[in-house]
Amino acid sequence: MRYFTRKDTLFIRGNFIAASTGVAGGLRKVSTLLNRSVEKGFSDPDPEEFLRGITAGSGYGEDFFGMLTAVPMKDLVILQYDFITVFVTAGVTNPDPNEDPCGPHTINIIIVSRESLTDGALIETVITATEAKADALRAAGHNFSGTTTDAVIVAFEKTQESPIHQYAGSCTGYGRRVYGAVRMGVSESLKRHEGVVARNHSSFFIYSRYDGHHWYEWIKEKCPYYPCHFKGQNCDFCYCPFYPCGDTDLGEWVESSKGGSVWSCSKCRLVHIPRVAKYLRENPEASLEELKSIVKKSEYKSSE
Repeated sequence: MRYFTRKDTLFIRGNFIAASTGVAGGLRKVSTLLNRSVEKGFSDPDPEEFLRGITAGSGYGEDFFGMLTAVPMKDLVILQYDFITVFVTAGVTNPDPNEDPCGPHTINIIIVSRESLTDGALIETVITATEAKADALRAAGHNFSGTTTDAVIVAFEKTQESPIHQYAGSCTGYGRRVYGAVRMGVSESLKRHEGVVARNHSSFFIYSRYDGHHWYEWIKEKCPYYPCHFKGQNCDFCYCPFYPCGDTDLGEWVESSKGGSVWSCSKCRLVHIPRVAKYLRENPEASLEELKSIVKKSEYKSSE
């Protein structure tokens, strides 16, 4: 999976099996997930064709699931919880269908798993995400469980090695992660959209187990771990978009304390080398081999 924003659109690219309640929704294989921010008062008789024009203009074809929102992408919240990545934009100016059924804002949630799901778990994830959204709204003091135009996309990339999750309720390990990330994401996106928290770009959260289990917002200018690899490193890609890459030039599989193995890339410096990070920002779908070709092997792996 790769994700990036261009102008007013979040793109998530990969080889997904996905379920969507949004524009062009359903359950099928897609290569692109997108969330498009539009102006208040936006109206288009064919939103699917509108989004198709965006994907076609980007060279991505027609196999997509999409969403529309009046929430700007600077209020987007991205959360990483182990093998789960969640993307949330949240606004609540149209909660009551009796008052304003066409209000401008909405709560859009995209959940992407690196581990496989059965069709049942894929669909059940929509329920778990909706429960978490309602919980976040109640905690924020609202007396409604959503807005009139909310949408959810759930996707995973199937690999031979990954576990297959049969269920997605909040009592399962997978569902617990989804619930926690969505609840946090809705809460934090609302704070940004309502001006409680000021950010001029999307926010990134990691679920950390250091010093107790908690969510940690990575802010480049305030990172207490800088420099975690080398002085002068670029931190635009704090969480590597290639993880777990499986490239033995860059890392290795190590035994996990919980059993099994986990990919360790603690010595990899590749995406932190300034000219590599710059190239990846300009070419967000560049391959790992492209990036490696920019620098010498001795530069992208620490000997420490």
